[in-house]
Amino acid sequence: MLASKLSSEILLKLEAILGSTYVFTDDETRNHYGHDETEDYVFPPSVVVKPANAQEISEIMKLANEYKIPVTPIGGRTGLSGGALSLQQGIGLSTERLNKILNIDEFNLQVIVEPAVITQVLREAVAEKNLFYPPDPSSQGSCWIGGNVAENAGGARAVKYGVTKDYVLNLEVVLPNGEIIWTGANTLKNTTGYNLTQLMVGSEGTLGIITKIVMKLLPKVNHNVLMLVPFYKANQACEAVSAIFRAGIVPSALEFMERDAIDWTLKFIPNLNVQVKDEVQAHLLIEVDGNYPEILFAEAEKIMTVVEQFEIDEVLFADSEEQKNALWKMRRSVAEAVKANSIYKEEDTVVPRYELPKLLAGIKEIGTKYGFKSVCYGHAGDGNLHVNIIKGEMTDENWNTEVTKGIREIFELTVSLKGTLSGEHGIGFVQKNYMNIAFSKTHLELMERIKYVFDPNIILNPGKIFPDNF
Repeated sequence: MLASKLSSEILLKLEAILGSTYVFTDDETRNHYGHDETEDYVFPPSVVVKPANAQEISEIMKLANEYKIPVTPIGGRTGLSGGALSLQQGIGLSTERLNKILNIDEFNLQVIVEPAVITQVLREAVAEKNLFYPPDPSSQGSCWIGGNVAENAGGARAVKYGVTKDYVLNLEVVLPNGEIIWTGANTLKNTTGYNLTQLMVGSEGTLGIITKIVMKLLPKVNHNVLMLVPFYKANQACEAVSAIFRAGIVPSALEFMERDAIDWTLKFIPNLNVQVKDEVQAHLLIEVDGNYPEILFAEAEKIMTVVEQFEIDEVLFADSEEQKNALWKMRRSVAEAVKANSIYKEEDTVVPRYELPKLLAGIKEIGTKYGFKSVCYGHAGDGNLHVNIIKGEMTDENWNTEVTKGIREIFELTVSLKGTLSGEHGIGFVQKNYMNIAFSKTHLELMERIKYVFDPNIILNPGKIFPDNF
């Protein structure tokens, strides 16, 4: 039985480790750290602590392990699956003081960074050295690199460059018992034993607390071409995605936005000057990048020959950095616009890209069946479709019953198309009871045993990933 509520003795021990300045029990702080961007959930921890380094985290975890106190790692709180919610109260451990870029190695194209560095800050810092860190989640201006590792975040450019896991070489991790380990080596190749580094990536703070990250970098890319393609039929926009790749082009980004996503975003950010005809149902935002403009223009022309086979309106080529930034701002602001428009639930489906038209059509049919509207957008180039289910005029009863049935059917459809439940947002709290759609009892038992090896007292981020009953 975990000790969710903490005694004065435990609080004094935490103050002895951190100093009273970094131990918080007031309601305002607890509530502030009790939510992320997952719907309207709030689960305040009993106490919030803010350690400065791995050694302090180690001492906290030793104490928590001894007294069986639940510990929830808390990062930038931009997550959408409830991964940072303190479901069982206990200790909310914020890593915000571990916020330094420790070393940019220009000779080996690597960076060592602490978990609370904002992703965009990291990308800009290495760009100043003519280096490139590709993963770019929509929340890159506020999310932290540690959370990106914990959730294996992707972003628009994952289609060409891969996701967070493709850049993590080595991790310093504090285990639930307080031991501090490095999981691998600072090398590009490593087949020495089990790959603990990749096991930690995407583990959602359930196996250890990440305190340092060694990541590989790429040489900086100097040029790109960006185009916005309007489609009169949303299913044709989805069909065009696979067609572009079959034509031999690998875009650096290929994003899908259906009509409502664009309309709501333009209302949310009124100074964006993008004209959309009434007949247009969806857009693809397509980018190609590289170091040779003539090659990029040839690739853009080849993409044009593909999309012209479909029913499209006039294609917009961004002809300035200002216009490119505006188009990307529109795409990255969709989630905020939806949230501002209505109560919603967001699901993070992913399928092989050729199956996108079937997925989109199926989502709309399921919505009709259960009486909800959905707004879809996402990283179509890698088959990742974000499904925002809108409450709108639905009654509270239907919102709490019918929508759950609809979500289960959406996930069943996704898995039937050889896809899975989440492409980049993780499972966390809100998706855990759908895990038996994607995995058999054997799969789940194997994962549970791995969790138990790392965390036999089940104190670290309890209540996440695993279904309540399986």
